[in-house]
Order: sequence, then structure tokens, then C-alpha cells
Amino acid sequence: MMVVAADLLGKTAFWGIGFCLIVVSAAAGASNGANERLNIWPMPKSVSHGHHSLYLSDGFELKTDGSTYLDGSGILKDAFSRMVEVIRGTHAVDGNVVAGFNQSHVLKGVHVVVLSANEELQHGIDESYHLTVPDIGSSLYAYLRAQTVYGALHGLQTFSQMCQFNFTSRAFEVHQVPWTVLDQPRFAYRGLLIDTARHYLPLPVIKKVIDSMTYSKLNVLHWHIVDTQSFPLEIPSYPKLWDGAYSSSERYTVGDATEIVRYAQRRGINVLAELDVPGHAQSWGVGYPKLWPSKDCQQPLDVSSDFTFKVINGILSDFGKIFKYKFVHLGGDEVNTTCWTSTPRIQKWLKTRRFDGQQAYQYFVLRAQKIALSHGYEIINWEETFNNFGSKLSRKTVVHNWLGGGVAQQVVAAGLRCIVSNQDKWYLDHLDATWDGFYSNEPLANITQPKQQALVLGGEVCMWGENIDASDIEQTIWPRAAAAAERLWTSPENLANDLSKVGGRLAHFRCLLNQRGVAAAPVSGYGRDAPDEPGSCHLQ
Repeated sequence: MMVVAADLLGKTAFWGIGFCLIVVSAAAGASNGANERLNIWPMPKSVSHGHHSLYLSDGFELKTDGSTYLDGSGILKDAFSRMVEVIRGTHAVDGNVVAGFNQSHVLKGVHVVVLSANEELQHGIDESYHLTVPDIGSSLYAYLRAQTVYGALHGLQTFSQMCQFNFTSRAFEVHQVPWTVLDQPRFAYRGLLIDTARHYLPLPVIKKVIDSMTYSKLNVLHWHIVDTQSFPLEIPSYPKLWDGAYSSSERYTVGDATEIVRYAQRRGINVLAELDVPGHAQSWGVGYPKLWPSKDCQQPLDVSSDFTFKVINGILSDFGKIFKYKFVHLGGDEVNTTCWTSTPRIQKWLKTRRFDGQQAYQYFVLRAQKIALSHGYEIINWEETFNNFGSKLSRKTVVHNWLGGGVAQQVVAAGLRCIVSNQDKWYLDHLDATWDGFYSNEPLANITQPKQQALVLGGEVCMWGENIDASDIEQTIWPRAAAAAERLWTSPENLANDLSKVGGRLAHFRCLLNQRGVAAAPVSGYGRDAPDEPGSCHLQ
């Protein structure tokens, strides 16, 4: 049995992984000098480091012998290549820089062992990893062990943050060796919403957002595809739906959507598709006017027409061929039933069923849920559905909180699952919301019973698109989303209560994002603020 001592926050605990036992004691890096800061984001569960440096070999390589996982689709190989690219892409290096160095100071590569051959990406997969980087004169390879390839991807991301360019030697180094990291996420659902209905986002922009998510270990891209303003996605079952796009060039083909899902999956990110019904759907009627209550009153979708639900069924059938995540988001928020109660033929339908507008709203949501369930989906709905008729919702419903605090408590007390996105803290379009509020927002606030805590799947930051497009999306998301990402990944005992100790690390991470080509805004100030004056990236 191998025993490794790791220092963390003055507490003693034990974690087992395979045949390894990790003993945690003392304060992180305490023996390494008070001026050394642990610049890894998000903070791992257990970590220790030293004060030496190793140089990356010019031929830095990936080894996978001994792994059950054969990487037939190349997920691990591609991730390793991306990691090397982001490390080495920060500076130009000519020739074989480390060829003449003392070879006991040169790290030859990363030896990765993945224990499961299964590449399926779904909610709740094992994302843990164990990473060690040797000291000078020890093994010439870092060692990364994970249950799944997706845990290994997180480990590679952590390793990449240990590396920096040495301006004296003109080589890339791994600083603060030896390292021992044992890590796993606190929550299984760590999401970011993008909105392609308020402004169209080109495919390369969405891919770049996905890449940036991996750096802070977010793992769900919530794609709010359609809304009142536009319907940009091709639906083969109802091909006129995308007539509701802004223009013929601002659309996504089935191939585009499939590529987004493929691209995200290879980076460990699930894509959650949202079909917001019955409100937020005026654009549907551009191609199919029968979906409108009337020509002059165009949303919510016509509750009285079977055609409405046939279209929903067709869309979800097509979704099943593209989106592989077990959840689908059915919206259900901000439903104004005036068009139903003021349209004569729908009034007649309501009267026949003895429905008022509120009861018709419930009928619509529950019927849409049944359609989704018939396609094998579990359902996410915005919190208004729970607030209005929570006891009627399918038990496979996940309630998505957004209006404010306290809702998650009520949802889990009722035995339903919840995702937290309360708008006062985790809405990125609120430009006056600063990073410290994102960091401090606790999904389990006032939820103390373990069974109820387990019903909180995690949380999500929301990048609504009314005032963002391809020109400013990155600096509006980052670095504030990273603050929430640490809250969702890192164990509560490792989260900082003193935010003054977080700001420097977050500034470092923001500069790292910039180095990797992500247009993250300064940490100081509000969402997407420009720098105030000349100065170091680390002080903005």
C-alpha cells in the first residue's frame, strides 16, 4: 500500500482511491514558504505541493499502458494534445530547449491510467482523479489515475495550471513539485446557460465557450435554443419552424447541433437542450401560424389544439437523435394566459373543460411532460411550475430555481430535485453582479438534512442573450462564472470564507484565461468592465 501525506487547511481526513491512501494534515504549502500561493482553480479536494521545479521535455508525451481504457475514439489523446497546446501556446520556443538540462530535472510526460472502458457521458458519472507529479530525481513521469476518461480530462486541466514559462531558461516548467492531488466534484451538475434566440451565436463562438468551460471544470452547457424572438434550429419533422429565425444565415442545421454535442462530449460536457413551452414561443408561429392562439395574440402556444402537442412531440423526437443527455428542459416560465382567455375559440375550449387560465397552464405543462417522458427524457422545468402546481409535476421533474432564494428548500422538502440559478447571484446578464456574490452563493443554503441535500443536483450560471452576442459573450461570462464554478466543484471545507484570499487566485485564473485566448474581463469592477488604467493583469 502506498501512503502519501498531503497538506490541507489544518484538518485530518482519509480518502481511498484504488490501493492508495491519502492522509491529509497541516496547512497547504505551509512548509514551502508563506509567499507561495496555490494557483489552481477550482481548488481541489486534497492537495499538497513542494517548492522545486521540473522542466517539460521537448518531447513531452502521453503514456497509457496498464489502462483498461483503450481510447479508441481518441478522447484522451486529443485532450492531451490540447493541454500541451494551451501550455506551450503562451510563448514561442525554438529548438530543443531542455536537451542539455540535467535529466533528473526533466519531466518526460504524463502516465494516465483510466479504469473504466466506458466512454458514455451522463449525469452523475465519476469525475474524480488522482494526480501526482514527482520531485527532482524521482520518476520521470507524472501519474494520473481516474475511474473514467472524463475524470482524467479534469486531471489534465489541473496539471496544465501547474505549468508556466521560465523566462531565464526559456523552457516550460512544472513549479512547486512534488504535487499530490486527489480531487472530485462536490456537485454532479455544474452548468452554464447560453441563449441563441436573443442573439445568434455562430458555431465557432459556441465551441470557444465550451473550451473555456473546461478550464474551470463546468460540465453542462444549457442551450436555450429558441424563444419569442427567433427559432434558429432545423427540425426535420416540422421544417418550417426555422422560418422563425432572424435570417436565413442565422440558423443551426441538424449537423451543426450534432457537432456541438459531439464537440462538448469529447471535452466532458453534456448539452442540455431547452424547449421553452408554452410561453416564450411566438417565433414558432412564423412557420406554423396555427400554433398561435390568433394572428393578433401570438403566445403562449395554443393550448386547445392537438397540433401544438404534435409539434412538441416531433421536436422532442428529433431532439432524441441529437441530444444524448438524459434531461430535457421544458421551460414553463413567465406564462401569461391572456391570449387563451381572450380568444373566443379557446375560451370555448376552456369552458368545456371548466378550466381557467391557471388550470390550462397546468394542463399544458403536464401534457408536455408526458410527451418528454415518452421519449425517455427526465424533465427540467423553471420554478414557476413548482410554485403553481408542484404536487402535480412528474416525480422525474427537476425544478430549476431562478427567481430568488428559498425555493430550493421548498423543492427538496417536497421530494423533488433542484438546480440553483437564483438571478440575484448567478445571472451573468446582471452586469452589476460582482464575482464575490457569485462565489458566496451557496446552493445548499438552509438545507441541512443529507437526504434533501442530495436532491440538489448542483447549479448553473445563466448568460441570457438580450445584450450579448459574439462580440462580448466571453468577457460577460468570465471570470464571474469561474467564481461559481469553484463553489460547485470544491468541498465546503476548502472554500474560502475570507474573500480577500480568493481574489488573487481568481485574478491569476483570469490572466490564465487571457493567455489561452479567452477574453475574460478584469476581476475588479462589474461584469465585462474594461481595465481602469494601465497595469498588470494580476492587479486588475
